[in-house]
Amino acid sequence: MDPQSLKTALGAGLLSFPVTSFDDASAFAPDPYKAHVNWLSGYPASALFAAGGTGEMFSLTPDEIPQVVRAAKEAAGDTPIVAGCGYGTEIAIGIAREVEKVGADGILLLPHYLTEAPQEGLADHVRAVCRSVGIGVTIYNRGNSKFAPDTVARLCDELPNLVGFKDGGGEVGKMRQITAKMGDRLVYLGGLPTAEVFAEAYLAAGFSTYSSAVFNFVPRLAIEFYDSLHAGNRARCEEILNDFFYPFLELRDRRAGYAVAAIKAGVRLQGFDAGPVRPPLCDLTDAEMETLQGIIGTEQR
Repeated sequence: MDPQSLKTALGAGLLSFPVTSFDDASAFAPDPYKAHVNWLSGYPASALFAAGGTGEMFSLTPDEIPQVVRAAKEAAGDTPIVAGCGYGTEIAIGIAREVEKVGADGILLLPHYLTEAPQEGLADHVRAVCRSVGIGVTIYNRGNSKFAPDTVARLCDELPNLVGFKDGGGEVGKMRQITAKMGDRLVYLGGLPTAEVFAEAYLAAGFSTYSSAVFNFVPRLAIEFYDSLHAGNRARCEEILNDFFYPFLELRDRRAGYAVAAIKAGVRLQGFDAGPVRPPLCDLTDAEMETLQGIIGTEQR
């Protein structure tokens, strides 16, 4: 997929990040992964992000990431697949090239590893990855990788395949500066955990859409919320927030890492053999699984 087609796809609807399935020995399990991705591709998400944050990219080896992306491409039909990419610059370049070879339609460049960096260093990192591939790249503004508006503007001037900006930092004022400065040069994606809670504020700040983690296990509800939000049906949005999202947030916030582990637990409850999360994350307790089942309620497959 050429970068401009990817940009159009990313802004066309709801996005999501499939969890990565592991077996009992914590190895990547392609068959259950493909079954889950195939199920998700039957719902109208405009793109799926393989080996992203919810897909535990931070726990995958650089060699595993292309395997996950290849499996997603095989299972997703016509749904575009964007690959997670990250770590240090040289590792990120290697991942970017390998996922392009296996058919990724684009790249989400997650924050680099561990250390803080100045703006010019962040810019050099993005330049190196973008120039190593021909597919479109979205930068993820989060953690130790936060971009100033002027940095984003310089990169947009230099890199035609830089097509997207995803925010997981929550500084809405700064994000409004970026969307006002860059206009439609980029597609803007909301990326805070449980993005539905913040979606209204991000749309008002000029963001096109957001990525839904809960789409992994309640895709119909995630799509209904997205459609209600864009239709201006605030009453229905608030009903879904109160009935589902706020109870889910209470469970998610019980323990560090549950923003991922609770999603994977929901996928298991929907009948997919997603396996456990990898360390350093921990799975939900049996009692918490029962709580999650109650939150899901009738939102079954």
